[in-house]
Amino acid sequence: MEVNEKKIVVGICAMAKKTQSKPMQEILTRLEMFEYISVNVFEERDVIEKPVVEWPHCDCLISFQSSGFPLQKALDYAALRQPFLINDLERQFAIQDRRLVYKILQQNGIETPRYAVCDRNFGRENNFEEYEDHIVVGNEVFHKPFVEKPVDAEDHNIHIYYPSSAGGGCQKLFRKIGNRSSQYSTQSCVRRSGSYIYEDFMPTDGTDVKVYTVGAEYAHAEARKSPALDGKVERDSEGKEVRFPVILSAKEKLIARQVCLAFEQTVCGFDFLRAHGKSFVCDVNGFSFVKNSMKYYDDCAKVLGNIIMRDLAPQFHIPWSIPTDAEDIPFVPTTSGTMMELRCVIAVIRHGDRTPKQKMKMEVRHQKFFDLFTKYNGHKTGKLKLKRPKQLQEVLDVARWLLAEPGAIIEEKHHKVEQLKSVLEMYGHFSGINRKVQFKWRNPNRSLFSSSEDDQNYCGPSLLLILKWGGELTPAGRSQAEKLGQAFRCMYPGGHGDYAGYPGCGLLRLHSTYRHDLKIYASDEGRVQMTAAAFAKGLLALEGELTPILVQMVKSANMNGLLDNEGDSASECQQKVKAKLQEVLNKPGPVSTEDISRIVPLNSQSILKAIKYLENPQEKCRKIYKLMKNLTSQVNQKLAADRGKDHRLYHNESLEIMLQRWTKLERDFKIKQHMFDISKIPDIYDCIKYDLQHNSNLQLVNSTELYTISKTLADVVIPQEYGITKLEKMEIALGYCVPLLRKIRVDLQRNLDEDTYRLNPRYSRGVLSPGRHVRTRLYFTSESHIHSLLTVLQYGGLCDVNNDEQWKGAMEYVDAVSELNYMTQIVIMLYEDPNKDQHSENRFHIELHFSPGAKGNSQDEDFPQGGGFRPSSQPPSRAHSPINTSSEHSIYKSTESYQSESGNITQRSHATFYNDSDEEDIVVEDDKESVDDDVDNLFSGASDAVKAFLKKSKPHRSAPPPAIHIRNQNTHRKFSARAVHVSNFQDETYGSRRPYELQGGLGSQSSLFSNRVLAGTSASVPALRTERIFENVSSVDQNDEYGQYLVAPPIRPLETLHNCLSLKQMNDFLDKFVKADDSVNLLNNSSAAAVQSDHLFNSFVPIKVQPNEYN
Repeated sequence: MEVNEKKIVVGICAMAKKTQSKPMQEILTRLEMFEYISVNVFEERDVIEKPVVEWPHCDCLISFQSSGFPLQKALDYAALRQPFLINDLERQFAIQDRRLVYKILQQNGIETPRYAVCDRNFGRENNFEEYEDHIVVGNEVFHKPFVEKPVDAEDHNIHIYYPSSAGGGCQKLFRKIGNRSSQYSTQSCVRRSGSYIYEDFMPTDGTDVKVYTVGAEYAHAEARKSPALDGKVERDSEGKEVRFPVILSAKEKLIARQVCLAFEQTVCGFDFLRAHGKSFVCDVNGFSFVKNSMKYYDDCAKVLGNIIMRDLAPQFHIPWSIPTDAEDIPFVPTTSGTMMELRCVIAVIRHGDRTPKQKMKMEVRHQKFFDLFTKYNGHKTGKLKLKRPKQLQEVLDVARWLLAEPGAIIEEKHHKVEQLKSVLEMYGHFSGINRKVQFKWRNPNRSLFSSSEDDQNYCGPSLLLILKWGGELTPAGRSQAEKLGQAFRCMYPGGHGDYAGYPGCGLLRLHSTYRHDLKIYASDEGRVQMTAAAFAKGLLALEGELTPILVQMVKSANMNGLLDNEGDSASECQQKVKAKLQEVLNKPGPVSTEDISRIVPLNSQSILKAIKYLENPQEKCRKIYKLMKNLTSQVNQKLAADRGKDHRLYHNESLEIMLQRWTKLERDFKIKQHMFDISKIPDIYDCIKYDLQHNSNLQLVNSTELYTISKTLADVVIPQEYGITKLEKMEIALGYCVPLLRKIRVDLQRNLDEDTYRLNPRYSRGVLSPGRHVRTRLYFTSESHIHSLLTVLQYGGLCDVNNDEQWKGAMEYVDAVSELNYMTQIVIMLYEDPNKDQHSENRFHIELHFSPGAKGNSQDEDFPQGGGFRPSSQPPSRAHSPINTSSEHSIYKSTESYQSESGNITQRSHATFYNDSDEEDIVVEDDKESVDDDVDNLFSGASDAVKAFLKKSKPHRSAPPPAIHIRNQNTHRKFSARAVHVSNFQDETYGSRRPYELQGGLGSQSSLFSNRVLAGTSASVPALRTERIFENVSSVDQNDEYGQYLVAPPIRPLETLHNCLSLKQMNDFLDKFVKADDSVNLLNNSSAAAVQSDHLFNSFVPIKVQPNEYN
């Protein structure tokens, strides 16, 4: 053989399952295309049974560990034959031990999550202590959530333990079984047998990144849904796990190089987590290939061949020079013409339906309370919040001691201490985020209460104890949030009609391909956090329990008051406002013109309307008091009539507990003769609204009248508690929401931030616009922040009502809205026109939308109508493809608003989008040709490839059936039986409703957006139906009088407040309010707060209340 005919033999030594896999075969086929390379795959039987001296000779060895492979024999073979090793064999032993992996990573300066090892080998155990919400390993403390990994890298049974405030339990990860990779468990205690690594849980927003190196200079990265999120494995049509290639930052490329060199593995896979602005390596897998990428196979074979030839060609005197081909330039398509792209969505949303909140205040002076206050560092700030089970147990112990010890209660009110004890002992356990105790330092000689029994002044120091309970998110509230999350997908390109009808379009596709930068924030209230988790579940089509979603997707936003009302104390201005309301609404006789001018100087239409109905507020208060006494009497009678029977109401409430909350309200509402506590009006309305909605089977007499009067009074009291004059409203509002305004400004200004997941266009098959990237920021909070933000928008001078007709109409609508109910939304959408100059004020365009949330219990035909919803920069789904459509091929077809057929009322959109994604995806073969003709006609300007793509488009598997009003009666497409069935169901459910109830909006059975349009068109989107939930309480038989269908109230549509704001205009507006204290770097503070996992969740897991030692 001639010297130049000598070939380099590359030996492949691995288990047959690996050598015969598709990725290996694809790469070896390409590798053999090298002129001087020959591949020899060792037989598995020879590798396992024969001694190494009988193994085939090779010049280069590719060998790697997998289950059943004799790694030591391969090491002996390498020592015997001395081939060139692609992957070092000694290091593969280290990769099998997670302790050694982390040690090597640290030695090479590669960041890992903070970790500690609990080594129980040989019966020994380092210092290990387990507590309710944290563990101590050696000298390291790990607060939940934390991760528990077996030290054996082949053991994939990894546990993630959640904090008690999020519901406790753990997510158990395992090797994929079918479509599952993890399972939620209620187990909260760590494993005590075996050795484990414990590490901080990294908040990655539900994604992790897998990197595949081929040499130190090449790395391919893919992102996937984290297996810890809901445990469901997303698979493609070939059964492969869905992953999408992403672009690595410069720092991440350096990490890939360092990992490759540190472990001496040319072909190496490893995982890293993107969190807190950094990337942390959490696992090194060793030899690993990308599963389904032809581009990667080409690159991998090319790089491997060059590495082999570079090292061995000189030894064999083979002429070889490494080619220096230029890198392919990635092409990122954008929309054509003046079409704008959605760049940022910011939404501030109120929590969902909840149980009634209850509160009790008492002034305490006993030393035991001061000891608790000092123990938990309340003396440093003058206030303290206690939520954890251990803390609440300590408060309960003090209450029990005060009641048991003779003479112990001197200055504390006996009945209030009894109530403190009763509430803390409620349910027999501390379960959920439903109770908390606050302490505030009181100034001496300060009167506290308005009620006569508490109107006393004491000398000396004291603490104000505030006990809060109730306020839990109900199953109906969870359903509201989840359904709203599903419908919210329609805010995104391609989301009309079927949520994500085309590959490359729609929110689900956008998010799954990691072009969606999503962050969800929530206040520290349990109901708010669970609303955020349920919304995320619906938005991203997740499955399973809310706890894993809450921990991984929802950020605790208790950062400089971003979404929390620090201390829950009213400002001095707010106290004055409440005092004025207390005075005016308690005056005898009808309300005078002077009184109206005092409490409604801004002439708010909704408040004036309520006052007109009230006429005499004090008389209405007396009526409310009388109706409450009657209601408590009825509940007492029901208890007496069925004594001994376990009455269970909605959400596991008992008649006894229901009676307690109404009795307390009755007692607190009437201060003295002809004097009522106006601040209790919202609580009364809260309670009666809850009972009418969820406990209507009790059939309480006069409850509807109580609801009507209390709601009317609440329509006056609630908005005016946030300020009466414009100056008061702005002062109170800014006291709440300046941190949120600052964060919104940052979100808008950083909409082109590069520190995000970027899709690699060279590897992205089937993605129409890999360059599209949308930033979404969702803020879940309570009523106070919603009122405050709306006040700032209304009175802060964003637009001039005298010169802007659209803004004038929008403000009239906001002014006429009487209640900001559960799931109220304020949405800001930022669009970009890529064809405008980078510095042009017209490049960015902002739209502002608003929904007043869920409907009330009463039929409200006279509820104000907004101007409609029309995001003027948001085109129909397919217009996001780079296609120019002429006006003669308009994709909108006008239809009649209503049509009556056989007595049933159905509705068609004012402008229905002719879009076959809105129809069922099953086409009768005879009509396929006509459908193709429709596409050819509508998109005549498109290329053949685009037309072919549109014809083959199918609705996303998670898309719900189309709503009735968006089904075009003139289309040639045929519906499947499933579509007919849904249509029948909807006709039966809503066919008898009045036309106004079908006119648009969530829960009004048509759409997320109002169908009343400003101009042009209205997006046709799926219906969010009123949700029927049958709650099968374990202790109640389904035939029991309290077993019932429960209805989640529908949500009102989004209305556009303004659709033509510039980014500069919005920035200038926000700057007015935030520049005063702009020295606070919100982003840095947010990151720092997120790192402090101990403060992310400040509540408790269900634990049994300890027995009363004083009985």
